[in-house]
Amino acid sequence: MAALARPLAAWAQQARQIPTVGILFHSSPVADMTGAEPRHPYLRGFMQGLRELGYVEGNGIRIERRTAEGHPERLPALAAELVGLKVAVIVRTTLATIEAARRATSTIPIVMASGPPDPAQSGLVASLARPSGNLTGLSLSTGYAIAGKRLDLLKEAAPRISRVGVLSSQTDPQWPALWEPARAAATALGLTLLFAKIDEPDDFPRAFAAITGARADALLVSETAETFVRQHLIIDFAAKHRMPAVYAYTDSVKAGGLMGYGTDYVDLFRRAATYVARILKGARPGELPIEQPTKFLLAVNMRTARALGLTIPPSLLLRAEQVVD
Repeated sequence: MAALARPLAAWAQQARQIPTVGILFHSSPVADMTGAEPRHPYLRGFMQGLRELGYVEGNGIRIERRTAEGHPERLPALAAELVGLKVAVIVRTTLATIEAARRATSTIPIVMASGPPDPAQSGLVASLARPSGNLTGLSLSTGYAIAGKRLDLLKEAAPRISRVGVLSSQTDPQWPALWEPARAAATALGLTLLFAKIDEPDDFPRAFAAITGARADALLVSETAETFVRQHLIIDFAAKHRMPAVYAYTDSVKAGGLMGYGTDYVDLFRRAATYVARILKGARPGELPIEQPTKFLLAVNMRTARALGLTIPPSLLLRAEQVVD
C-alpha cells in the first residue's frame, strides 16, 4: 500500500507543478476555442507558438480558456475565475479584457496578445520599453496613425469618396485624442470622418443608422473584438449601401470585404507565446518591453471591387500580399 502511495504522491506533486495559462477572449464563441486545434485562428496561432517553444497542452502545460461571448459584463467574473484557479500567466486580447484582468490581480503576470495601439498613452503601462507592474506583451499596431494608412489606401481604391464612417471602440476615455493622427490624414486627403461606437453587439444598429444618416459614402473598420466577430454584419451593410470599406482585419477581405490592411494577428498571437514562455522561466513581466507589430498585410477582394464598380490601380495590387478573385 505504501509503495502504491508513493507514486501517487509523486504524480500529485508533479501535477501541481505543471503551470496553467489562462486566456480570456472578449467575443469569441466557445465552440471556436476548444480542442488542440481550435477553429479560432488567433488562439490556434498562440498554441502553435507554445508548441514551437516546447509547451504542449496536456504535456507540461495546461490552458484554461474563457470567453465573454460578446457580453463585456461577464469579463470581471471570468477574470476572477482565472485568478481563483491560480494560473501562472493570464493572456488578454482586448482593452476590456486587459482592464478586467488588472482589476482582478496585481500580482499574476498579464500578457497582452493584442493590446491597444499605444498602451503607454492609454495609461496601462509606464512605458513601452519598461512597462513596470504585472503587464506586458504586444500592442495592436504602431499607433492610431495606421488608420491614416488605411484611409490613404481607401482613397486610392475609391478616389471619389469624401465622407468616411468610422466604426471604432470608444471605451478608452482618451479615444478622441488618440484618433488625431487619423483626422490629420483625413484632412490631407480631403476626407471627413464620421465616428460611430462599436463596443457591444447592440451598438451595430445604432452605428449603421448614424453612418447612413450622416451620408457616409465609405467605411473604415478599426480593431475591436466586435468588428472581428461580427464582420459579416459590416460586410453586408457595406454591400447593401455600396460603400467601399477598408478593414483592420485581412480576414474580413476573405469574407467579402473590399480591402484590409493591418497586423498579421496570427503572427502576433504566436509571438505572445514567447512572452508566456519567458515568464514561466522566471522573467518579470514589468521588465519585458512591449513589442509593436513588424508584419503588416494588405488584402484586396477583386470580386467586391467589381461589384462596387471600382477599378483597383495595378500599383495597389502589386503591393497586396493577398488578392481574392
